[in-house]
Amino acid sequence: MQADAPSNGTALPAGMSRLPDGPLAQSQGADAHHAIWELLESVTDPEIPVVNLREMGILRAVRQGQSGLEVVITPTYSGCPAMSQMADDVEQALARGGVAARVITQLAPAWSTDWMTPEARDKLRAYGIAPPAKSACAASAGSQVIAFAPRRNAGAGVGVSQADSVACPQCGSSNTTEISHFGSTACKALYRCLACMEPFDYFKPY
Repeated sequence: MQADAPSNGTALPAGMSRLPDGPLAQSQGADAHHAIWELLESVTDPEIPVVNLREMGILRAVRQGQSGLEVVITPTYSGCPAMSQMADDVEQALARGGVAARVITQLAPAWSTDWMTPEARDKLRAYGIAPPAKSACAASAGSQVIAFAPRRNAGAGVGVSQADSVACPQCGSSNTTEISHFGSTACKALYRCLACMEPFDYFKPY
């Protein structure tokens, strides 16, 4: 079935269906951008290719700017080395659908691991990465650029209290320990499971 034309009369690329708009999308004219999200479903995280940018919460909005269509992305942290690759991948995915857009990097509100979808967490676990616990900052941060988490017990890891535990993605055991605060990338910590003795990455909560 051919997709309906958006309210501004611009035809959508053939074969595109409508999806819910992004979490920060403006309500005015949002119908014109719903189908763009389907093109962006193919854009994965360069460092974790099993999850896409929408599932990670990095892809924030599709909106009409003063000079044309804009796609808003927010880095997982300000120094993320993969952001330029993500922006290029977004532009290429849209270009394949005949859509020209400008990619905007937005730092506020700061990205939080609470923006990850349940699907992203399941995919991380299946990929061998323990998904993050609930962020200590996200509930109260609002639109603040910086928020401070409550003090945690020493040795428990950032965002992980002694009451919490990081379950091994291999065997499911909670008998795990942090080996290094930094794993394969800065956003992950290196853990070891004391049950199966396998090392694994833990995506640190922000």
